[in-house]
Amino acid sequence: MTNKIIMGQFTETDSVLHRLDQRTKLLSLLVIMLSFLLLKSFASYLAATVLVGMLLRMSGIRLGWFARGLKPLLLVLIFTFLYHVLLTGDTVIWSWSFIKLTEEGLTKGTITVWRIILLVLIASVLTATTKPLVLAQGLEKLLKPLSRAGFPTETYSLMIGIAIRFIPTIIQEMDRIILAQQARGYDIRSIPGFKRVFAYIPILVPLFATTIQRAEQLSYAIDARAFGTGKGRTSYRQLEFKRSDLVAALFTVIFVLMMLLIRIYG
Repeated sequence: MTNKIIMGQFTETDSVLHRLDQRTKLLSLLVIMLSFLLLKSFASYLAATVLVGMLLRMSGIRLGWFARGLKPLLLVLIFTFLYHVLLTGDTVIWSWSFIKLTEEGLTKGTITVWRIILLVLIASVLTATTKPLVLAQGLEKLLKPLSRAGFPTETYSLMIGIAIRFIPTIIQEMDRIILAQQARGYDIRSIPGFKRVFAYIPILVPLFATTIQRAEQLSYAIDARAFGTGKGRTSYRQLEFKRSDLVAALFTVIFVLMMLLIRIYG
């Protein structure tokens, strides 16, 4: 399962996206994700797909690695699609007993699943090309103006960075629990069909216990290093905008403007 969950896993390559300032990546990808809310026509979805494909290629990471990360979401995607297809819309194109397939539901289900895949992929690009602590540093710098209003930017940024870093750690812990159950003769993979979903429920109790224990140990480690609120702390590596960051920002603005034009005139 560790190899399937890619969210929160950093992959080292010498790509353009890896060399960008983390503040540029945070702002640009956040704006792009928000622009996906403007998706309406087929042309807008096609343009968004092309953009995400370009970002995946520019990351220098194999496309199969990103595709593997969509497998854990397969059940959610299927459920979302079937929900819209069978329970929304009025124009029935096929029916059997109480099951009705509608034209509006088919269209809405397709675009909803399409949008989820795009959002997951672009979020994976961010975490795969930026280390969690570096990402937290960039977030802290972006939120720095809010500190004047008393907002704990340092603590909040550290919390976000740790949360992202904990995703693969929690998955690794789940793998250990599953292996321990297999050693005791209980193989969850041998359970057929939908029953396997309910078979994961007994795993949640030890998983929550170990996760809370790890979080408590981490809090003790932070206190032992006198982190405190984080105010006044300095960084060894200072952030610096480069020409490539300006190009990335301009590219983001152009894409958002194109999305607006497609929505208005498309």
